[in-house]
Amino acid sequence: MVTDQAAFRGWLDQMIELYPELFPQDIAGGYLLHDILPASVKLPEVRLRRIRLGQDDAEGQAQVFTIAPSEVLPYMTGYTDEVQKALFLRRFGVPFWALTYVFGRDDSYWERLSRSFGRYALVATTLKDPAKLPEHVLADEKHVHFHAQTAYIATTVAQDCVWGASLALNADEAALTEAYGYFKQEAQTLAPNYTPQTVNTDGWLATQKAWQVLFVTITVIECFLHAFLKIRDRCKRLKTLFPQIKASVWNIYHASDATDFRHRMTEFQAWAQQALTGSALEAIEKLGAKTERFVLAFDYPQAYRTSNMIDRLMEPMARWLFSARAFHGHWRSAELQVRAWALCHNFWPYCPRAKISQRYLSPAHKLNGFVYHPNWLHNLLISTSSAGLKVNHRKC
Repeated sequence: MVTDQAAFRGWLDQMIELYPELFPQDIAGGYLLHDILPASVKLPEVRLRRIRLGQDDAEGQAQVFTIAPSEVLPYMTGYTDEVQKALFLRRFGVPFWALTYVFGRDDSYWERLSRSFGRYALVATTLKDPAKLPEHVLADEKHVHFHAQTAYIATTVAQDCVWGASLALNADEAALTEAYGYFKQEAQTLAPNYTPQTVNTDGWLATQKAWQVLFVTITVIECFLHAFLKIRDRCKRLKTLFPQIKASVWNIYHASDATDFRHRMTEFQAWAQQALTGSALEAIEKLGAKTERFVLAFDYPQAYRTSNMIDRLMEPMARWLFSARAFHGHWRSAELQVRAWALCHNFWPYCPRAKISQRYLSPAHKLNGFVYHPNWLHNLLISTSSAGLKVNHRKC
């Protein structure tokens, strides 16, 4: 069909009508069949055709795009069906040398291929309807090693999808603001006025300030689970009292409204002052001191009150990094590797035994309500169309 102009144009017109979100907006002004690319040395049997939009861009440059099938990987690095099972196994932390043993090629090929998906915009690839951008998000940092020093993967999560993942070399406000800022840039590429209502974080002040700098009107909701874990660490040695303490803390969490929450907290603190001393009492008093932070969640019933979702997603991230022995080389390659994991996570299929798999194939399917292709890697590659990396990442 590539060499048949009439057939190619007829097929492309149909695709533009069915899936306008996969094409540049200016294609509404028409297009020309530009040329057929020469055969690739890597895949000489594959020929691709390019189109030129009827109008130039804002700088007066011609807008030329390649129409490529999802059966072929970007940059002609292979065929999708030949690598999709190997890349799926990366979900479980299967190392690159094991992929080489089973599927052939070499370790570098699998590492470069998996990292290459980090080039695409996470938000624009995962989400096709700007109206579905999350109003409530979670944010946390994964501690990792980068060139013998501690680094931090600033991760943004909502609706079972990873919306942002960037490597910060410090955990101060400036570094985290820059790292989390890539989520803001990508989200506002889809919706220029986008601002989430709330963000759930742990008690790290730099994280909270970073989000308040990025989104001035956002409400920071502190994770109740982290507060409980601090109490657990200090009270679990109290063999007889700890079950009562644990039940009382979660009884406060399940309060019906802000007034009920404050009342239960006051009663719990009064009991603790009579029954406890030392570090256990100190931990409970710190919990009480954060009452007004916790009750903010009652103003936003859909907001995340605990970090369960982001903690659950960071476990497979840890397996991905461990099997690759963390990071090697330049900061940029590490950044791409982190982003690649995030994007693949959104499109990897659910476990067949999971109840949700009866309705949805993947987190991206659940978010959008549809898929372009039943195979996860085909669906990912199609979704990257017109969703290239449109943010300027810093050089390090």
